[in-house]
Amino acid sequence: MERAYEYAWIIPFITLLVPMLIGAGLILFPTATKRFRRMWAFQSVLLLSIVVIFSIYLSIHQINSSSVYQYVWAWIINIDFSLDFGYLIDPLTSIMSILITTVGIMVLIYSDNYMAHDQGYLRFFAYMSFFSTSMLGLVTSSNLIQIYIFENWLDCVPIY
Repeated sequence: MERAYEYAWIIPFITLLVPMLIGAGLILFPTATKRFRRMWAFQSVLLLSIVVIFSIYLSIHQINSSSVYQYVWAWIINIDFSLDFGYLIDPLTSIMSILITTVGIMVLIYSDNYMAHDQGYLRFFAYMSFFSTSMLGLVTSSNLIQIYIFENWLDCVPIY
């Protein structure tokens, strides 16, 4: 297994840190979290930038080796039924992860100034990071069950 593919599971889940931290901050320290709201926007752009760099790195490996990598482990094992969970990295996944992350970064940068005086500023950045997580999980899914799970995560993000 190549070193680049070993940590490919990080792609969908690194952007999940921002909504979890914003939610925990709003529950535990609401005034401090709202006071440092520009910091949260910077963190969500930073984490999405890390993901785009890692996606470009994986895409370069895909171009050079032209191989498909799939990592699957058994999640539920029964006598007649086995539910696998994993991720799939192929050329389409690499291109789509780059596309999702670059568009997400552009939306977050534009929204930072556009929503500067909005009451739902932190909520918007939490929803956008959660949306990026679910889209990246949808793209890297290795089976239909995972696609269904991440697609239902997309339904959890409310539309304004």
